[in-house]
Amino acid sequence: MGKQEILRLVVPCYNEEQILEESATRLLEKLRSLTGAGKIAAGSGILLVDDGSSDRTWEIVCALQEANPEIAGIRLSRNRGHQIALWAGLMTARKNSDAVISLDADLQDDIEVIDRFVEEFRNGADIVYGVRSCRDTDTFFKRSTAEAFYRLMNWFGVKILFNHADYRLMSRRALEALSEYREVNLFLRGIVPLLGFRQAVVTYERKAAERPTHYPLRKMLLLALDGITSFSVTPIRLITLLGIVMLGLSALGVIYYWIVYLNGGTVRGWTSQVFIILILGGLQLFATGVIGEYIGKIYMEVKARPRYFIEEERGTDGEKQ
Repeated sequence: MGKQEILRLVVPCYNEEQILEESATRLLEKLRSLTGAGKIAAGSGILLVDDGSSDRTWEIVCALQEANPEIAGIRLSRNRGHQIALWAGLMTARKNSDAVISLDADLQDDIEVIDRFVEEFRNGADIVYGVRSCRDTDTFFKRSTAEAFYRLMNWFGVKILFNHADYRLMSRRALEALSEYREVNLFLRGIVPLLGFRQAVVTYERKAAERPTHYPLRKMLLLALDGITSFSVTPIRLITLLGIVMLGLSALGVIYYWIVYLNGGTVRGWTSQVFIILILGGLQLFATGVIGEYIGKIYMEVKARPRYFIEEERGTDGEKQ
């Protein structure tokens, strides 16, 4: 690509008042260094997405925007979660950008590799993934649960990149293709690889967390559940297989007890009967729960409610205050 391209950095923010000013300053420095080096065009900028924060995050966004023309901000009408906030930022930024990079506000992801993102993009890649080279900075629990998350997703057939979260570059063409996906239950780590186009990977080392993560174990489990039920029918097939196995075992049990009955045997107690009832009852409830998750997803998708509403915009083409 010969000409300089307009780049946007999309940063979802939720209760980030403690770090937002410092993070914005560092991102501005990086953006200006790229512009000064002729790697991106003048007019590139940063889009801060306030995901319905309950602290002073939006006030800080507004102050940053007034002081720096490269910064724009949008505020969602209420908290909608990281994935929808990121989607809102991507869909807003694609209107006047050649490429967009998404990253978290805490800047644990190394912003120095943005240069390599841009280089891969200029070499023709439509999607560039930021992939962690190691997890040495994580605690044992965080590392173990994160690795289990990726392995579980891949085992269930959800094709996501190992050790890749939402630090990525996407071209306008890739973003236009992404906008065609209409599902309410967003799992961008699973959707983006489905787009195709030319893709590249940039590895980096992630910094140690300096504050509690916005993705504790509970949210990781919910994210995994959303990803699995949105992209894979494997759990339903496993239930079917389990049902076939239990049917076969039940048939063997019927034959066994019929033979015992014919030979004059008597039932010695209720232990085995209660054991079987408990196992079958538990399996039935589990199967009902899994099926219910899929039905719930269908229910949400059929209603097709809007993903989000923008309450305020600052420094964007559709600005409203």
